[in-house]
Amino acid sequence: MKKFIQSLPKVELHLHIEGTLEPELMFELAQRNNITIPFNSSTEVKEAYNFHNLQSFLDIYFQGANVLVHEQDFFDLTWAYLLHCKDDNVVHTEVFFDPQAHTERGICFATVVNGIHKALAKGRTELGISSRLIMCFLRHLDEQSAFKTLEQAQAHKDKIIAVGLDSTEIGHPASKFERVFKQAINQGFLTVAHAGEEGPVSNIHDAMNLLQITRIDHGVRCSEDQALIKQLAAERIPLTVCPLSNIKLKVFDFMKEHNIVDLLRKGLCVTINSDDPAYFGGYMTDNFLAVSNAHSMNKAEIAQFTLNAIEASFISECEKKRLKIMTQKYLDLHQ
Repeated sequence: MKKFIQSLPKVELHLHIEGTLEPELMFELAQRNNITIPFNSSTEVKEAYNFHNLQSFLDIYFQGANVLVHEQDFFDLTWAYLLHCKDDNVVHTEVFFDPQAHTERGICFATVVNGIHKALAKGRTELGISSRLIMCFLRHLDEQSAFKTLEQAQAHKDKIIAVGLDSTEIGHPASKFERVFKQAINQGFLTVAHAGEEGPVSNIHDAMNLLQITRIDHGVRCSEDQALIKQLAAERIPLTVCPLSNIKLKVFDFMKEHNIVDLLRKGLCVTINSDDPAYFGGYMTDNFLAVSNAHSMNKAEIAQFTLNAIEASFISECEKKRLKIMTQKYLDLHQ
């Protein structure tokens, strides 16, 4: 099963590029940009990754982002992630980035998006990995900051497919960003949002109803509402679930308690993703293996996570068909 999972084609839909900043690269960039970080070694950084909730993670996440200053830094960060994708046979990825985490400290929006975009373009030509870029608003910041970020994105609409909403759910309801999302939709952006991770199941309803999102990031709290479960299954509203992240941030204590396989078997369009792999202990193959090791699953069920992700992706129907055929052929060969 390990060999099957390693070579299985994969599609990632929930990945924060800033969350792929490995300790070694963090130190390299800090030195290159003459930035002081509160750690003396990569070992110290890893020891600090013992989070007890989302906020404790975010504190270090934004600290790490401080080393990202120049376009080359964002390129190097993204390219390092794409090499992990190649190792894990990720054939398509949809990458989140948090422009406000950088513009708030004086980094130009164009510096961020151009560095990421150039690496993704290189990934397509040199590694054969297709990609889309999703701009997230930080929900702990105010509506005005989100509107300003949306305005900054106008010059880069050719690079950005969708807008999202991340950072802490607690105390920052979807209603705070209803007007921003409405404007983004009017401008042609697709929409996603984090909901139902640390926040209550009502946050999932609000994201769907107020923000008109096309897929839900996390969404694991949906299990608390059977009517919602039926709606998600019937309407094939995707959930981009992040198993190792959920364990690391104490959403579930143990992987065997995770509801992802139960949701899959109830017919929901659930997908496996790595979220912030440098901080949460694993990229795509690691997440697939963690779920498989904790739950008794057959190969068809495991491959269904990829087929669901293809269905939920923001690529053309023609490209979806190609990736589905590729995945099905792989499954048929290894049944």
